[in-house]
Amino acid sequence: MRLPARTRPADHPRNTPLTFRRDLIAQGLDDRAIARLVKREGLVKVRVGTYAPDTVWTSCDRESRYVLRGHAVLGVTRTPVVLSHTSALAEWDVPLWGFDLSTVHTTRTDGLSGRRGRDINQHEGRLGPGDLCVVNHAPVMTPARAVLEAATLAGTEAALCAANDVLHRRLATAEQLRTQYVGMENWPGSIGIELVLRLSDARIETVGESRTFWCCFQQGLPCPVPQYEIRDEAGRVVWRLDFAWPHLGVFVEFDGLVKYEKLLRPGERTSDVVIRERDREREICRLTGWRCIRVTWSELADPARLAARIRRELFPRRIAC
Repeated sequence: MRLPARTRPADHPRNTPLTFRRDLIAQGLDDRAIARLVKREGLVKVRVGTYAPDTVWTSCDRESRYVLRGHAVLGVTRTPVVLSHTSALAEWDVPLWGFDLSTVHTTRTDGLSGRRGRDINQHEGRLGPGDLCVVNHAPVMTPARAVLEAATLAGTEAALCAANDVLHRRLATAEQLRTQYVGMENWPGSIGIELVLRLSDARIETVGESRTFWCCFQQGLPCPVPQYEIRDEAGRVVWRLDFAWPHLGVFVEFDGLVKYEKLLRPGERTSDVVIRERDREREICRLTGWRCIRVTWSELADPARLAARIRRELFPRRIAC
């Protein structure tokens, strides 16, 4: 599988060139001159000795700022390192729900011991053939290795969200993940990786869908079929459902703001998409005779309660005659 050299447009905020104090010192500026430059140019401190334009920094979300901090670490580290773990996933633009983004993770490529700092964790790791690549001009671990590394740092639910994204976007295959795991079975924190590999599915497209699937598994519900196709009377595929239990006549649609934003047409408001989605739901129910369960992001915060609602729909009580 050929990996891209870039995952985002060149002018994306995450690709913003950073200003380093050492370069300013090399230009003959002292600390007082640097302070004036920072104020005049509207720069903000990304981390010690590294600056970015204020307009870029304020427009960045939590994950974009994490990417820039990774670039800042690469720019000042004198030892040979690559972005790894969560920091590598950030460079591949993998959503990082549930991960701690307070620390930038790198791995040494010379086999020597790493070190920990206030906001960095420099790992010592054995590198295999094909583990390294360059993306967006940054040296990083491949997605297959990075997602398993990151899984050692977070809970199974967060790791599953990342693994599903890597598979769905074809950054790695399920076979590549399994092959990568062979060399990582005895790593600290790797005990949950096997479950992630077993549950991960390239058909699951979003973090919300991944968390819904995890809720079903973790709460003991039957595992639904992702991206189930609905056909019309002529046999043509007309809809795809987020999840379905065909044998029980129930399907799930995840309602997320990002989903509605993606469905917006020129000149539309979010309410227009909501109405269109409700019309779609009614048409699916007409074609199938099934019941629909809509899951919202806020409900995922209480998986036991959400599972109880889903269970009532899957197994409604029969009224005795």
